[in-house]
Amino acid sequence: MSAIRVLPEPLISQIAAGEVVERPASVLKELLENALDAGATEVVVTLDEGGARRVQVEDNGTGIPRGELPLALARHATSKIASLEDLEGVATLGFRGEALASIASVSRLTLTTRTAAAAHASELSAEGAAPGTIRPAARTTGTTVAVADLYFNTPARRKFLRSEATEFGHCEEVFRRVALAHPERAFTLKHNGRVSQHLRRQTLPERAAALLGGEFIHNSLPVEAQAATLRLCGIAGSPQAARARADAQYFFVNGRFVRDRLLAHAAREAWADLLHGERQPAYVLFLEIDPRGVDVNVHPAKTEVRFRDARGIHQFVLHALKRALSPSAAEAPVAYAAIPQGASIQPALGLAQPVAAYRSFTGAAMAAAPMPAALPASQAAPPLGYALAQLHGVYILAQNEAGLVLVDMHAAHERIVYEGLKDNLEAGKVERQQLLVPAVLRAEALDVATAEENREALEKLGFEISAAGPNELAVRAAPMLLAGGDVPALARAVLAELREYGAAQAVAARRDELLSGMACHAAVRANRVLTVAEMNALLREMEATERSGSCNHGRPTWYQLTLADLDKLFLRGR
Repeated sequence: MSAIRVLPEPLISQIAAGEVVERPASVLKELLENALDAGATEVVVTLDEGGARRVQVEDNGTGIPRGELPLALARHATSKIASLEDLEGVATLGFRGEALASIASVSRLTLTTRTAAAAHASELSAEGAAPGTIRPAARTTGTTVAVADLYFNTPARRKFLRSEATEFGHCEEVFRRVALAHPERAFTLKHNGRVSQHLRRQTLPERAAALLGGEFIHNSLPVEAQAATLRLCGIAGSPQAARARADAQYFFVNGRFVRDRLLAHAAREAWADLLHGERQPAYVLFLEIDPRGVDVNVHPAKTEVRFRDARGIHQFVLHALKRALSPSAAEAPVAYAAIPQGASIQPALGLAQPVAAYRSFTGAAMAAAPMPAALPASQAAPPLGYALAQLHGVYILAQNEAGLVLVDMHAAHERIVYEGLKDNLEAGKVERQQLLVPAVLRAEALDVATAEENREALEKLGFEISAAGPNELAVRAAPMLLAGGDVPALARAVLAELREYGAAQAVAARRDELLSGMACHAAVRANRVLTVAEMNALLREMEATERSGSCNHGRPTWYQLTLADLDKLFLRGR
């Protein structure tokens, strides 16, 4: 057994560098955090060969006094904390005092800096952690850190670097995260002598549009919630902003980008009712919390955190996001107003199938504007306006104050039915309707067995299904919201779900998928002719239903064409 010995300082530095300096992007992250902590409002990043040849960060921050330059490259020397109490309430991005020392141990580093009070700038170079002498230099107030030839003294580690494009991609992502977190500051990114990004001081939506694309902002909702010392703000993408990969998910805690499973789970749960399948939500969210309520000293890269009240944080974020993502159409910018004079009030009758089939949007008296009547100038229309016509049995055309509203009637009704089923199930009672004539369907022996073994689960969902013969099942009752749909197809879908996943999981873990499928089967189908009263009833139900802006699969349910949009189409005013 070998003897215990104290490691030499060069080896200690290499070990520390291994934890902090994983690749050029790690260097960039540390340098950017130092620049922001120094109060910089303008930051210029210069990279060569993906950062392997050079990573340089220039800022207009406060600078470092000449006499403190040697300390800046010393391990565990920092101006940001001085006691255990400071460490437990870290409010800065950096705090450990080891980044520059670790970077210098595996590169050729040059630090040029000037304070406002200094007559000139000062410069200090280090090669493999061996600092040189301080010499005068020229630059304005601020600091420039140039890191050249990363891993020049550890060739084995340099071999693990990827291609130039890959390393630049990682650096660009670090730049994007920092720039998103601080839209009030200007950033420039250069690579191999060319400007890749130039971001002036902006608002958060402007910065997000510049870095994530205008389509993201166009299909997003603002987030703003506060409770005691907690605040969540930012931008949440609608289902139309969802992506195939989780590459547009940015969560910041006190301005620091984090990858936290608790926060990610809260976000995933918030979007669960809006996105099905493998689609991933997009968001830029900022959680502000008392620094003493979160531990950032968990991981060398500082991208992981630990909350004192993890459950409370999870619930706060979950409910704040659900509220932001669930505005009904009634909460659209157009204000809801009283029914215009002259509009008729009548039950939405005239359905080809039983009225109860579409009770969710036809069971109450609804307003129908005269067809095709203009809106009175003195009265405001409801947010989605009043129906004008039905197009090809698929879309409803309505007029509101802003212009023309296009509604996908199947997608809209699907969401309404789904939310109604979910509310009923959560209340412990799904209203069901006895069918005048039982719906009989041919079934395999396995289907008959599934119906008999899961009778209780089926009743909980509002179904009464029993064997009508060796190869037949009779559906004698169905959920009230669904009873007018294609009952045999609906029954087959539910039985298939129960057979594949079992009653417990289908009704619990897979509840939303199950109800979503049921709602899709029962929603009003394309090519179904609706009366004006029925169309208006659907519009009013949309305005009263949460998440009615998208169907259960994330597709939009309605679209607004303003008068300005229409004027552009017809070149009016030119």
